[in-house]
Amino acid sequence: MGATIEDVLKTEASCSNCQACCCRLEVMILTDTGVPDVHVSLDEWGGETMLRLDDGWCSAIDRDTFMCTIYENRPLICREFEMASYECTNERALHVLASC
Repeated sequence: MGATIEDVLKTEASCSNCQACCCRLEVMILTDTGVPDVHVSLDEWGGETMLRLDDGWCSAIDRDTFMCTIYENRPLICREFEMASYECTNERALHVLASC
């Protein structure tokens, strides 16, 4: 049996248990941090976003380690998204729900 939402809410997020759920969110590129063009997509209004692949994951995430392959050049939104914040916990819980 997999984790439940209650398990997720009781367990504080850390580098060792992060499932990179935030890497499935749409991320606008608001400032120039050097994101390589291969990871940039244009939305329907012409705004730059991080490219997400057909499975919904960010193209810059390493699927084996769940680590960002462009960490030093990641977008501002990614830099400001705090591990274990309300938003992080909420995304982790939604990820568990979607897995059920």
